[in-house]
Amino acid sequence: MRFKCTMGLQNTLIVMALLLSVSTVPFSGAASLKSHAFFNETGELPCHFPNTQNLSLDELVIFWQDQNKLVLYELFKGQEKPNNVHPKYIGRTSFDQDSWTLRLHNVQIKDTGSYQCFIHHRRSQGLVSIHQMSSDLIVLANFSQPEISLIANQTEKSNIINLTCSSTQGYPEPQSMYVKLNTKNSTSNYDAVMKKSQNNITELYNVSISMSFPIPPETNVTIFCVLQLEPTKILSSPPYNIEIIKVEGKESKQTEKRVELQEPESSDKVQCDVNISTTASDNKSATDF
Repeated sequence: MRFKCTMGLQNTLIVMALLLSVSTVPFSGAASLKSHAFFNETGELPCHFPNTQNLSLDELVIFWQDQNKLVLYELFKGQEKPNNVHPKYIGRTSFDQDSWTLRLHNVQIKDTGSYQCFIHHRRSQGLVSIHQMSSDLIVLANFSQPEISLIANQTEKSNIINLTCSSTQGYPEPQSMYVKLNTKNSTSNYDAVMKKSQNNITELYNVSISMSFPIPPETNVTIFCVLQLEPTKILSSPPYNIEIIKVEGKESKQTEKRVELQEPESSDKVQCDVNISTTASDNKSATDF
């Protein structure tokens, strides 16, 4: 009984010594393979072992470690060794023997980084390194579709529209946020300082802008809020459509969602009422150009 305990300890010591030794061994010149995963989903850490000798798992020692040399997973002669796994990775990994890939479940932003897999052949003279590979995991989180919220005008009659635009729970930090105003004959972009906040635990970002701008005296005005994720990738809000209706005579009070636009005085005293409506959009994904 004592002999079995000693052998188990010896195996553990061998693997731990192996972990310390490979941490100083430089990788071959192969470039790291980059893989992407989404927040709270599953990322893949490939090993791409060719296994030209058709070795069985009983003959191998396989493990993955992160950039801080913390062990994610270990397979010793076909048996998993959870005691050698760092607590932050326990219960979060699964090994695909067919593709020699380790799957990391419930990925978080802090899991972004470099990972290495090592495969050793157990021979009579000891463990011999036969394969190693490095990969970079990039964790992303999709921002929510930007939303436009109108702020009530302080004066009853104004051609100025005040709004806020917001998007939440995304990563990495976006480049900018702006408002795009489309008319029949032109398109104008209005920039503003983007406010951002980052959750201390999830590391996800919430962003918003607030701004005011004049409504042009044209029909079919449409407002979009645009989140610039990358130089060629944007995420846009559903359109806010502004319809200008000319009403003769007294002021009109048709709806609560209205901005009144007072035109310059004329002989017939024409007044413009501006109705603002939203149009639902099914496209909630980022747009690439």
